[in-house]
Amino acid sequence: MTTSPSPIAPPAPRERMLHVVQGEYAVVSEPGVVLTTILGSCVATCMWDPVAEVGGMNHFLLPGDASNGGESLKYGVNSMELLINGMLQRGAVRRRMQAKLFGGARVVPGLSDVGAQNAAFALDFLRLECIPCVGQSLGGDQARRIRFWPATGRVAQMLVETTETILEVERKRPAAAIRPQDPAAGSVELF
Repeated sequence: MTTSPSPIAPPAPRERMLHVVQGEYAVVSEPGVVLTTILGSCVATCMWDPVAEVGGMNHFLLPGDASNGGESLKYGVNSMELLINGMLQRGAVRRRMQAKLFGGARVVPGLSDVGAQNAAFALDFLRLECIPCVGQSLGGDQARRIRFWPATGRVAQMLVETTETILEVERKRPAAAIRPQDPAAGSVELF
């Protein structure tokens, strides 16, 4: 009796990394996209709708809004509203949205603790908007590197050793470059 070979499953598509820098946000519904960022005192909101498989990430620098005429996406209110509206435009349903928060560290001792203010703002915003925060890693004194899979809500975090390290990484990274990260390079899967 001759048996035919079992079919070989096609290889999984490569993940495409999309880096979200300070004062930006991204919303995606394409499978295989991973959103990444590096945070110090800034906060990133990773938000998704698990049914629509739509998600996004923002990266804001300051709590509050740009009523004083600053760049609007640097401020929490503007960044959060644009993230939510972008997800709704891609098919997310507000009552199914969930969020995870990262960042808000005090990476420069002796200066005001804007990281704690950012973290408190983000938690309050989600509470007021009735969007559950199902996970968080806020505060401390270390920067974080975040990878977020928006279709599933999965997040991986790696703590960065020093402020100088995060500044050096950002200086060396060309603005338009999107590079995959080695998942085994000291990352810890938190959620």
